[in-house]
Amino acid sequence: MTQPRAAGSVEHVFREERGRLLAVLVRQFGDLDLAEEVASDAVAAALERWPVDGVPARPGAWLLTTARRRAVDRLRRDRAYAARLAVLQVEADRAGPAVPVDEDGDVPDERLRLFFTCCHPALPLEAQTALTLRCLAGLSTPEVARAFLVPTATAAQRIVRAKKKIRDARIPFRVPEARELPDRLPGVLRVLYLIFTEGYAASSGAELVRADLAAEAIRLVRILRGLLPAEREVSGLLALLLLVDARRDARTGPDGDPVLLDDQDRSRWDAVAIAEGRDLVVRALTGGPPGAYGLQAAIAACHVEAADVATTDWPQVVALYDVLRRVAPSPLVDLNRAVAVAMRDGPQAGLALLDALAGDPRLRGYHLLPAARADLLRRLDRRAEAAGAYRAALDLVGNEPERRYLLRRLAEVSPPPPGSP
Repeated sequence: MTQPRAAGSVEHVFREERGRLLAVLVRQFGDLDLAEEVASDAVAAALERWPVDGVPARPGAWLLTTARRRAVDRLRRDRAYAARLAVLQVEADRAGPAVPVDEDGDVPDERLRLFFTCCHPALPLEAQTALTLRCLAGLSTPEVARAFLVPTATAAQRIVRAKKKIRDARIPFRVPEARELPDRLPGVLRVLYLIFTEGYAASSGAELVRADLAAEAIRLVRILRGLLPAEREVSGLLALLLLVDARRDARTGPDGDPVLLDDQDRSRWDAVAIAEGRDLVVRALTGGPPGAYGLQAAIAACHVEAADVATTDWPQVVALYDVLRRVAPSPLVDLNRAVAVAMRDGPQAGLALLDALAGDPRLRGYHLLPAARADLLRRLDRRAEAAGAYRAALDLVGNEPERRYLLRRLAEVSPPPPGSP
């Protein structure tokens, strides 16, 4: 096997298996930094051995066995390190066994166990999410930064501080007791939502969609719903993810570039996922005040129930965004609401709302704000201003298919070069 092919295999396997690998290592050794280090050692060993020996039949098991051996060797050499881990293990044992949370008395997925562990209430919510996204969901630090709309250095600092807090506070890596799960649920839901968001529209790279991340988020939310079936926001998140992911096959053209909602072939949408998502929306919005995920799912349902963009119930969409702004205010909600208002009341009305968001520092590095402005300016035939907005979006976009789309739009509103026919 050639070196590039072996390197590609290692990268693919590690991307697929990273969450499982770290979860098992952390559970066994009780230290996240050690788990990350020996996991990296295992990948380095794979890059050395696989070109010679070939990719093993069970590459994930190979990586896990290698990482475990490296961890044991390291602990044997470092007695102080081993002693500190022993203290952590004793404290975890004193905490007692977790209360069974399903028929088997266990969380049915090792990564989900670690999602709850890293979403400990001793950590700020932003730190919980950043740590879990980076260490257990396998997102890179720049991808985590994109999810938070913050610089990469800021995301890196949050991750380091979260690890230090876990270490200094001696937070045990164990399954929360059943009574603790609801308090940790918001952090876990947010993590799963952000994993899906990165899969739905990758923040960088050659492809618009990372189907592996989207599918993994949906799978984990299904597990979570089986774990906490009475939690309406879990149903709401699953509904949202299904209704959005149902459009995946129609979202890109043959060249991999984005196809906007207006131009999508709706016959390619996943009818089974849409039917399940619509049923879950009803459950999410029944029995109490609506939650943020249930409301977003209801908005997604409005889109999939319409025959086309023109017949979408835009007044209902705007009304749902109005409720969402009260339940979970954010600049992204305001941006999406502005686009919906433009569809209901015309591009000038939406543009006024977008212009009001221009000064929000949280959107300063978010390419979809100038991209949305550019689209409305183009519809108003303000071509020079639209071109400027497209250029601003191009300065911020990290995904190659979206970049190509914005370049085509820019060419459409730009004057032809001098001397062209």
